[in-house]
Amino acid sequence: MSSSVQRRLGTADAVVLGLAAMLGTGVFAVWAPAAAAAGPWLLLAVALAGVVAACNAASTADLAVAHPESGGGYVYGRERLSPAAGRLAGVAFLVGKTASAAAAAGVFGGYVLPSQPLPAAIIVIIAVTVLNTAGVRWTSRGAYALVGGTLTVLLVVILVGLFGPDGTSVASAATTDAVPVAVRGGVLGVLTATGLVFFAFAGYARIATLGEEVREPTRTLRRAIAVALGVALVTYLLVAAALLASLGADRLATEAAPLVAVVDVGGAGALGVLVRVGAAVAAGSALLSVLVGVSRTALAMARRGELPCRLAVINSRGTPGMADVAGGLVTVLIAVLAGPAAAIALSACSVLVYYAVINLAALRLPVAQRSWPHWTSVLGLLMCVGLAVLLPLTQVLIAVAALVVGWTLCTLLRRR
Repeated sequence: MSSSVQRRLGTADAVVLGLAAMLGTGVFAVWAPAAAAAGPWLLLAVALAGVVAACNAASTADLAVAHPESGGGYVYGRERLSPAAGRLAGVAFLVGKTASAAAAAGVFGGYVLPSQPLPAAIIVIIAVTVLNTAGVRWTSRGAYALVGGTLTVLLVVILVGLFGPDGTSVASAATTDAVPVAVRGGVLGVLTATGLVFFAFAGYARIATLGEEVREPTRTLRRAIAVALGVALVTYLLVAAALLASLGADRLATEAAPLVAVVDVGGAGALGVLVRVGAAVAAGSALLSVLVGVSRTALAMARRGELPCRLAVINSRGTPGMADVAGGLVTVLIAVLAGPAAAIALSACSVLVYYAVINLAALRLPVAQRSWPHWTSVLGLLMCVGLAVLLPLTQVLIAVAALVVGWTLCTLLRRR
């Protein structure tokens, strides 16, 4: 068996894999709770989430170039801070991304088979795990089609929401049984919404985990992260504007499927079907990409004895097959034990902790290895910590418990 992963990915491949992770569950699931928190200031929350993501991306890009190997924040925290900090980042990534994958599978099941969403979710997790063990090149090619389809569906939503008929009456009819949601607004509401929306941006970490698999990592990683983040930010701003223009903040806060509500106007059922199919495609796209990042971080931790060493074995196809399978099994477990909403709650806080460690690690880079100003890492660190604290208390407690248990188990395994 080989001990290294093949370098087969170019800039376009890395961008698409990053977009596959970003343009997935979040863009279809995050708008109602975010609107309930921010009210009519939802666009400001999206913009602030973009700022946080840009700061984190700057730190991630510089660190990815300095450490072009699989593992992302786990490697950065370990090499620039301490083994304990790296372990925290690794556990936060594994917890956050397996939860995110479970949420994506739940969204897929809810749209494809609403009467039996859990069996559909389990089937898609198994299918994606098989694809991942077949090799990264196959995964990236599938991501091209999935990202293209998702962007097409989102473009339809944007055009209908901004330029189509007024959706207020249709939305009212579609939500007559909905429980009214109090729109919070204010500074704290906007910041809470920012933390929720940031969940949808976090997929660019997927690019950093490809450090050992991209050609010319110095050039490729920086370009790929910047391009993927820019495309996602523009897309999210346009989608949020379309939702507010069509539904309004109050109605948006009550909609379980707001993108469907926007296009389901004037009896145009075909567009509603298109969006539902697009949601399933996007969820599959996110699942496809996120599980690869999970296995690469598990690979890096197993190489250092903080996870079972069998997870570090590279198979004949050049992929960490055992780590791929393990990630799929954990994702199935979370999907069975928790629904999509609980999975998103677990992921949001964990991902913010992960990026806090990354920003702290970036502050230890020499000036010669930085392409971005020092203050971007400081701002990213402060906002990650602040947004994590401002999330609903239940989400914070679930994430903290998972991180403490995971970190302790990895520490004990390492000592043994």
